[in-house]
Amino acid sequence: MSCDVGLYGLAVMGQNFALNMASKGFKVCVGNRSPAKVELTVNRAKDEGSLPLVGSSDAEDFVKQLSKPRKVIILVMAGKPVDETIAKLSKFMETGDVIVDGGNEWFHNTLRRSKDLESKGIHFVGMGISGGEEGARNGPSLMPGGPKAAYDLIEPIITKCAAQVNDGPCTGYLGPVGAGNYVKMIHNGIEYGDMQLIGEVYDIMKNVLKLSNEEMANIFEEWNKGELESYLIEITSKILNKKDDVTNEGYVVDYVLDKTGMKGTGRWTIQEAAERSVAAPTMAASLDARYISARKDERVKASSILKGPEMTSAEIPVHKGQLIDDLKSALYAAKVCSYAQGLGIIKSCSDDMKWNINLSECARLWKGGCIIRAALLQKIQDALARDKNLPNLILDPAIAGEINERTAAWRRVAVVAIGYGVSTPSLTGSLNYFDSYRRASLPANLTQAQRDFFGGHTYERTDRDGVFHTAWTDAHKSIGDISERKAGEI
Repeated sequence: MSCDVGLYGLAVMGQNFALNMASKGFKVCVGNRSPAKVELTVNRAKDEGSLPLVGSSDAEDFVKQLSKPRKVIILVMAGKPVDETIAKLSKFMETGDVIVDGGNEWFHNTLRRSKDLESKGIHFVGMGISGGEEGARNGPSLMPGGPKAAYDLIEPIITKCAAQVNDGPCTGYLGPVGAGNYVKMIHNGIEYGDMQLIGEVYDIMKNVLKLSNEEMANIFEEWNKGELESYLIEITSKILNKKDDVTNEGYVVDYVLDKTGMKGTGRWTIQEAAERSVAAPTMAASLDARYISARKDERVKASSILKGPEMTSAEIPVHKGQLIDDLKSALYAAKVCSYAQGLGIIKSCSDDMKWNINLSECARLWKGGCIIRAALLQKIQDALARDKNLPNLILDPAIAGEINERTAAWRRVAVVAIGYGVSTPSLTGSLNYFDSYRRASLPANLTQAQRDFFGGHTYERTDRDGVFHTAWTDAHKSIGDISERKAGEI
């Protein structure tokens, strides 16, 4: 049969997305380096209802089975494997065909590949896919960026295959090539922060309140019925409730080694935050937490050398019900600040690259299918739709009001955590972000004065316009043309 779309790369995500497309009525051709994966996917299609999916013997056979203009989605490991796959497939493709990279890829690589394919007249789209294996099969969040003409060709397919929410499919045109990968990268950075925030709340529940796994699971389950409703809160409850089926004693989570892995998108997010001069302390702290977790042997040794606080409950009283309520409020406020940071990075890059990304649309297509899907995103979508020029999410009156109502609880959680020696870098990182952003004056005046003292970097004054330098001691001499001292500032 002449196929509507091809999918090359049949690890579990690739298999599941191919079956998703086939289950929506599209004729799908699949390909892979190893024939065994092709056979496995074809057999799955038969077992799951004789879905319209066929295999291919090699790259040429794969491309030949596609109707023109050809639409190819590749789902292979980022980096060199993507380049190799594009080279293998593109030599059989023609002007007007479309290649969509659905992996987690550094957006500069996407820009390069798009430029390389221009000479052949082949469109290139970078499309972030979020939702894990389950989402890929049943409806993920899809974040495409590329030529509008290419998007129009794939739009009928991806709108049917994406997760569906109250206001449509969780996909849409995000902008030129690179925009889709960028939005997915920041999605993953927010995901890092969200997971760390939940982990810190769990740590306080477990090590300060001494709650059982069952008690904690019940709390997260209850929270998932209200303002904190989200995929990550939902699965946290399920994880905490899962009994261990290896030893038949206790819970699985208590046997999981406390070392968190990563694939690199969180690191890219923080690199981009630095490149765009956008503060992202919640996500940066989550990345640092993963680095520290990886040093397990060092931490075990340090635990017998370095001492924590020896506070008593009389010195820092803890009331169970109050602290649980405070944790709920702190988690909500910190999550909002984390989203604000991520969206700020997207906005900065979009402005620099002239992508014109609609931030409200980002929030909309994150509402379903993806890992960070949450009830909170409807409020974020609405806030960004109300004011497309909003400098920061937390300046929206409704959002600001919700955070302001929770700051006392947030601060109480920080005091308890510090007093009991429980590290909460993302909870307090969000709070520090809030406290810095809300202040009209910061101690940066002293820092800039120090820069002028030792390096003649100059400063601006609060009482008059211009750029100034002070001879702070008798040893300081004239620095000449002051305007030259501003060169190189970022």
